[in-house]
Amino acid sequence: MTTAVRHRVVVVAYDDVELVEVACVTSAFDGANRLGVSPPYEVRLVSPQGRPVRCSSGLVLGAQAALERTRGPVDTLLVVGGPGHAVAAQNTRLVEHVRRLAGIGRRVASVCTGASLLAATGLLDGRRATTHWAYAHDLAQRHPAVHVDAAPLYLRDEHVCTSAGVTGALDLTLAFVEEDHGPALARMLARMMVTYLQRPGNQAQISMFVDAPAPEHRTVQQTVEHITEHLDSDLSATALAAYAGVSGRHLARLFLDHLGQTPAQFVRTARAEAASQLLVSTALPLASIARRCGFSSAETMRQVFLDHYGTTPSQHRTVHSAPRVAPAAGSLIRPTGQEERHPAADRLQA
Repeated sequence: MTTAVRHRVVVVAYDDVELVEVACVTSAFDGANRLGVSPPYEVRLVSPQGRPVRCSSGLVLGAQAALERTRGPVDTLLVVGGPGHAVAAQNTRLVEHVRRLAGIGRRVASVCTGASLLAATGLLDGRRATTHWAYAHDLAQRHPAVHVDAAPLYLRDEHVCTSAGVTGALDLTLAFVEEDHGPALARMLARMMVTYLQRPGNQAQISMFVDAPAPEHRTVQQTVEHITEHLDSDLSATALAAYAGVSGRHLARLFLDHLGQTPAQFVRTARAEAASQLLVSTALPLASIARRCGFSSAETMRQVFLDHYGTTPSQHRTVHSAPRVAPAAGSLIRPTGQEERHPAADRLQA
């Protein structure tokens, strides 16, 4: 970074925008500035004609500039989402100015349903993109040239980034800060904001343990409950079919109809997610976690993790585990000597 303009961030908003998404982006960049990044981020909220925008929550945000009058240079163009995304994506003038700014930006990004606006510009054609899982099907239907993947928290295809909904904006912004200023400062920023120490982009948007609604079919529901409560037991197709009192073929058909995956796929995902929780919440050895979650070995767990999360169990633990901290009298909690440090850390004590 040699010039201040390299960090000029333009955030595009419109009526019925999601306030949390605007706040995640702007607050994270501001937090990076307070940690002393150089050059600092210059964040500007722009809107059609520079008018105040009404958020979906009813609050009103004042724009700092008119979208139509915004010129380069632009480091990062970021379009946030919200219930008003569909109307905004049909505003040809708004879309045209987003397209114009995207053409001069070093990187272009959308949060949540902000992907609708990027798709309307044609910028996502031929690219992999994500959005809030609840709107992924609609995005794919409206823009068949876009390769929509509803699973990841965020995706990057060359200089174009798209992210999942609401707090996915924070994950994406932390990734940008890491890209610009390194992992040490990004991790310090995450701690300052009391959030995850940067969830990787390929982490699933939703967990199978909180996904709703529950299976409507009673046999499927009972089998799912049995799986999640007995992960260290024999959960082979034969054993599950015997528990359910149906043939293996019939059980597989029921799972595909109601869950979109086979019993074996469900078991593998359930074990991976349970192992994920133990990795970040305990200090248990990998072999013990593998055994508790029903994996035949730590190596088997490692292979499943690579398939499911795109990372190893050890890397997952390093990224997601809370830092070991020791309280310092009369001050904020300070990382211990074992924790990764960045010169900006001392600013947190001011």
